[in-house]
Amino acid sequence: MSNETKQDVFEAVWNRLAGYQVFFNGWPREAIDEYKKRYDAALPDDLPVIPQAVGEYIKANRGHMSLTSGIENASCISEWLWGKGFDYGNDSVFARAWVLGVWRVEETGEVVKL
Repeated sequence: MSNETKQDVFEAVWNRLAGYQVFFNGWPREAIDEYKKRYDAALPDDLPVIPQAVGEYIKANRGHMSLTSGIENASCISEWLWGKGFDYGNDSVFARAWVLGVWRVEETGEVVKL
């Protein structure tokens, strides 16, 4: 495994192709530039996946609480957050969703972006 991001690899390919002709396989260079802009703006592939109730909790509290307070006051989602018995909790998934402000809803697959 390397320290390169997907964006780093894309940029390397882009820079390699930049020296080629105005048309690339019949596509005008401007069209490829638009795809590059879309890629730059796109969300990461590995978004956190959380239940809808957890997402609602984040939406309601993220704007006026720190992550630590959000975790400490999360009694309504504590079973999912911390797990039960020998299950492991989802505190790191929760933290990623909270910090990124974007996640995928477990039940529907919908992407929510704050």
